[in-house]
Amino acid sequence: MPELPEVETTRCGLLPHLLGRQVTGATLRRPDLRWPIARQIADELPGQRIMAIRRRAKYLLLDAQTGSVLLHLGMSGRLRVLAGDVPPGRHDHVDIALDSGRVLRLTDPRRFGCLLWQPAGTVHPLLADLGPEPLEADFDGEHLWRASRGRSAPVKAFLMDQSVVVGVGNIYAAEALFRARIAPFRAAGKVSRERYVALAQAVKAILAQAIARGGTTLRDFSAPDGAPGYFVQDLAVYGRAGQACMACGAILRSRMLGQRASVWCPRCQR
Repeated sequence: MPELPEVETTRCGLLPHLLGRQVTGATLRRPDLRWPIARQIADELPGQRIMAIRRRAKYLLLDAQTGSVLLHLGMSGRLRVLAGDVPPGRHDHVDIALDSGRVLRLTDPRRFGCLLWQPAGTVHPLLADLGPEPLEADFDGEHLWRASRGRSAPVKAFLMDQSVVVGVGNIYAAEALFRARIAPFRAAGKVSRERYVALAQAVKAILAQAIARGGTTLRDFSAPDGAPGYFVQDLAVYGRAGQACMACGAILRSRMLGQRASVWCPRCQR
C-alpha cells in the first residue's frame, strides 16, 4: 500500500498538471471501488477549477469551488496524467478530463482505493479523527510520550495508529524504530520520554528522506510520471530478515506484530 512519502510524491507530481485547470468532464467506468464512487465527481465537479492539491495522511484532496475530491490509492491504485486520446485499459476506472486536453486517470486493479467527495467547509468522516501530520511542528517526542502513557500495545503498532500520528505505515515505522534503536515489540507505555524524542526525530528524518528519494517502490507503486521511488535502496531493516545489520553485523530477526512481519536488530534495538 502506498504510504505517506508515496502519496506526497504523487501530489507533487500532479501539481504542475492539475493546479488551476478546469475540469471539463468525468468518466466513471464502474460505480464503485472500495465504496461507491461519489456521484458529485461526475455531476458537480465538471466546470470547476482545481484550486489546490492537498495531502491529509494517505489521502489526496483535489480542492474545487464547491468541494474536494477525496482520493485514496488503496493497495494498488495509481494516478497518471495522460493525453485525452489514450485508450483506457482494463483497470482504468476513472478519467477526470481537463481543459488542457489531458486526463487524470485512476487505475486500481484491486479496487481497494476510494473516490469520495468532501463538500466545501466540511471535514469528511474519514479525516475527522486523524492525528497530527508527522512532518509538522505539533508532532514531536512529547506528543508521543503523552499519547503512549498506559498503553501496553507494541510501540510499532502504537506508531502506526492513525489517531496518534498519520501516515506512518509498516515500512517507515520499521525504519524509524531502527534509527531510534527501539525494539518494535516493546510496550508503548514503557518507552521513555527521551526515547520518544529520538523516535519522533527519526520519523521526521526517514519520511523526509523517503520523499526526497521519491518514495519506496514495492510491487505496484510508481510516481505519476511512471518513475520508481528509490528509497528502497536505503532500507535498513524492512524486508531484510536473515541478513546482516548494516550497523553492527548481527543477523536481523523477524516477528509478526498485528499480522505484519516486523524486522529488527536484536543488538541495536532494545
